[in-house]
Amino acid sequence: MTLESLKKAGLATLAGAGTLAMTAGVAWAQAAPAAPVPDKGDTAWMLVSTVLVLLMIVPGLALFYGGLVRTKNMLSILTQTLVITCIVMVVWALWGYSEAFTDGAGLNAYVGGFTKALLKGVDPSTNVETFSRGVVIPEIVFVAFQMTFAAITTALVIGSFAERMKFSAICIFSVLWPTLVYFPIAHMVWWWPGPEFASTHAADATAAGAGFIWAKGALDFAGGTVVHINAGIAALVGAILCGKRLGYKSESMAPHSLTMTMIGASLLWVGWFGFNAGSNLEANGYAGLAMINTFLATAAAGIMWPAIEWIHRGKPSLLGAASGVVAGLVAITPAAGFAGPMGAIVLGLIVSPICLFFVSVVKNALGYDDALDVFGVHCIGGIVGAIATGILVNPALGGAGIVDYTAGGAAVYPGLVPQVISQLWGVGTTIVWSGIGSLIVFGLIKVTIGLRVKEEVEREGLDIGEHGERAYNM
Repeated sequence: MTLESLKKAGLATLAGAGTLAMTAGVAWAQAAPAAPVPDKGDTAWMLVSTVLVLLMIVPGLALFYGGLVRTKNMLSILTQTLVITCIVMVVWALWGYSEAFTDGAGLNAYVGGFTKALLKGVDPSTNVETFSRGVVIPEIVFVAFQMTFAAITTALVIGSFAERMKFSAICIFSVLWPTLVYFPIAHMVWWWPGPEFASTHAADATAAGAGFIWAKGALDFAGGTVVHINAGIAALVGAILCGKRLGYKSESMAPHSLTMTMIGASLLWVGWFGFNAGSNLEANGYAGLAMINTFLATAAAGIMWPAIEWIHRGKPSLLGAASGVVAGLVAITPAAGFAGPMGAIVLGLIVSPICLFFVSVVKNALGYDDALDVFGVHCIGGIVGAIATGILVNPALGGAGIVDYTAGGAAVYPGLVPQVISQLWGVGTTIVWSGIGSLIVFGLIKVTIGLRVKEEVEREGLDIGEHGERAYNM
């Protein structure tokens, strides 16, 4: 969406898709005669949402991934997920929050600065705007909420090169990749001057103070680009540079515990309500919209995937149902607060066959070893959801529309073509940035300490070879 198209749509002060609960961006509350005070209900909701996102990572993602690998590598996946979470949280506090959610001076369109490094100036008395004029939440709560997003995005990547990458390489990746890739993408998508500024300034000024992708008008409610496409592209790059597992296509590499995978998928679904509805930053009707959409899109996708298996293979599988659930969660993430409930169902029905095609036909045709189908589900599902958001946001299709702050929050829609073009800007920029950045990160690690474990360690299993422990004592 260009500035000119925004002006034609009557969004004189909205350069892009800054919306009431329509992106996960935030900016400083502007000075006012009477400073707004956080509502305890909004604050409580954000505290709960933050813990729910942590539930997605440990134990949710850890068990989901752990059940999909072989017995000899179960403990390694659990360890990697847990330690990545810890590392990224510390990095986020040291410089990640500042890099993602502050003004970047001359580089503001692409990355923030370091004025908030070490959480300087962040304390229980500082607040940040939500998406409604005059509504704020404690900044320290927002820091914690976004910290969990950075952690799960980094942890998602490891599924592609599971069972073969060094633990030391993964630890270094957990510092370098968020710094060079995740934090800048988060800034480009979610940083904007805020509703108070947008309501009193021209569109050009609002866009000038926003991240590159935000200024292009791309909508991303809770991380379709920032989290899923970003992690999916990094996963593909990592899988290719790390190489295929020993015995790939010649040995059985079936999941060792679909029971664990089912538990993990269920925890992911529960935690995802914090992920999606929490991205509204307020406890209101838009959070409710994101919640119902997270139910419906996920349910539709969870039906469609095993249904296709039933038709083509004669039997529906638990793995297919769990994969469909995750694909639905991924696809609805960017559209959660934009689409209407019926649109969410349609999105869920569409995304499963597309992801299934990529994890079966495309992966086999191209021969890359994406062990746990991170690219096929998260990147492809994220692309489907991001593009579909540009369609489903249309109020004529039951969508919530895009907020014009100068019109008192009226929902408008710039048109199918302009909005889809804006979404493509977000998708394309994320693919290029993540692809190049991930190539640099994995390449540096490969030429220094190496990416892959020794052959004997891989054959014995990373549980013993890397950690000296077993997941199960038999």
